[in-house]
Amino acid sequence: MWGRIWGFLYSKYFRFWLKWVLRLLTGKCELQRVLGGAAGGARRTLSVEHSLESSKNKVLRNAVHVEEAEVEKCVRDIMKEKRIEQQDTGFKENLHLSLLQISGYKKLYLNVENLRKVPYDSENEEHEEQLIKLWNLLMPHENLKARISKQWCDIGFQGDDPKTDFRGMGLLGLVNLVYFSKHYTSEARQILSRSNHPKLGYSYAIVGINLTEMAYSLLKNGALKSLLYNTVSGLPQMEHFHQFYCYLVYEFDKFWFEEEPESIMHFNQYREKFHEKIKGLLLDCSVVLTLQDIKKP
Repeated sequence: MWGRIWGFLYSKYFRFWLKWVLRLLTGKCELQRVLGGAAGGARRTLSVEHSLESSKNKVLRNAVHVEEAEVEKCVRDIMKEKRIEQQDTGFKENLHLSLLQISGYKKLYLNVENLRKVPYDSENEEHEEQLIKLWNLLMPHENLKARISKQWCDIGFQGDDPKTDFRGMGLLGLVNLVYFSKHYTSEARQILSRSNHPKLGYSYAIVGINLTEMAYSLLKNGALKSLLYNTVSGLPQMEHFHQFYCYLVYEFDKFWFEEEPESIMHFNQYREKFHEKIKGLLLDCSVVLTLQDIKKP
């Protein structure tokens, strides 16, 4: 409770006076201090984002919603509002980069959300091709005898028609599964094989879709900002979301076998434990998560 009260008082009263005092002492506005002091990456961009969102100036507040095409004009407008010389190229370049990252994150979420909202359609030829591609990538030496088949259970779907398993995450779930299988084929096959362990086995495809939901929720609530601001110098793309998903698949498999659950019935408990572990890693402003021992495509 006291933390909330302090947060309210700070944002409502103390922050203004602190900024005023620091400007008197340094001769620089908050944005100049942030962009001139912190190194590039999450720490700087998150500070810029917070400064803009907390500003009483409408031009600055609106900057966090600017589209990519308007970033350059937005930088000029901010510099004009804050009376910063347009010749200050360091400030201009750093602010431009931060705004690209901020706008890019929002656009990435919209793209991911739009893909999630697309339901799997067995009448759509492209959807069907992606599903068959997933089978061929994971099971290269076994032909799929029919589109509706119990064989789908061999790669971790629940029944004889995988389309019912994509309801929650839509086409996004399938795209993620195919991406991992295409770019990390040997690892995907190895994890599929491990998922068939007689005691510690789990449903590969279902868990993969579950991890899509985890990646999506972390993106939606802003938890991926530090990671993407640290690893993407510019606009985060769908490729970067897919790479994070691959990290989750690879790390979850290791986590599952290290924990040695008594049975798959305890999946939700261990899934949440893994989720908390990932959220903890993402809280670090210097976070960089990479797939260990796997060569990036």
